[in-house]
Amino acid sequence: MSSPKSDDSHLWVTWDDYHRLIERLSFTVYQSGWEFDQILCLARGGVRVGDVMSRIFDVPLGILATSSYREAAGTKQGDLDIAQFITITRGTLSGRVLLVDDMVDTGKTFMRVHDHLKNQFPAITELRSAVLWWKGHSQATPDYYADKLPTNPWIHQPFEDYDSLRPHQLEAWIRKGSS
Repeated sequence: MSSPKSDDSHLWVTWDDYHRLIERLSFTVYQSGWEFDQILCLARGGVRVGDVMSRIFDVPLGILATSSYREAAGTKQGDLDIAQFITITRGTLSGRVLLVDDMVDTGKTFMRVHDHLKNQFPAITELRSAVLWWKGHSQATPDYYADKLPTNPWIHQPFEDYDSLRPHQLEAWIRKGSS
């Protein structure tokens, strides 16, 4: 099944598009010459991006849960919640850290998380950011990005199909996919 056509208001992303963007972002970071010790991704949107990048760069991955898009079925930004703890595979958050997310939209989350990390983790010596999409209306500027979107479209990511899928629907979903 093909996605609708993208325009200035809507960007439709396939799994192939999504993976190519992660690869392009990784290459952009690599080409910069900046070396980092750890990746910290923002859950949920940055988890897939962070996972792939931590594999490519062979560095530990940390996960920080944040949430602000809970209202109106996830389409309206509300108050930002930042988890109290970070999950990380080795040690603690320190040194040069690459903060990864899927996008920087308004920039409010990125700015608040940046301040939170600087205050809560003084062992961080340098913090840079990387995103797949940087929207034109953002108040924050990521250090690295794959695509800049000056028209601020709503991004339809491929995993959003799972947002409305519930366990009792899985049998029909699986059958539909195998036909």
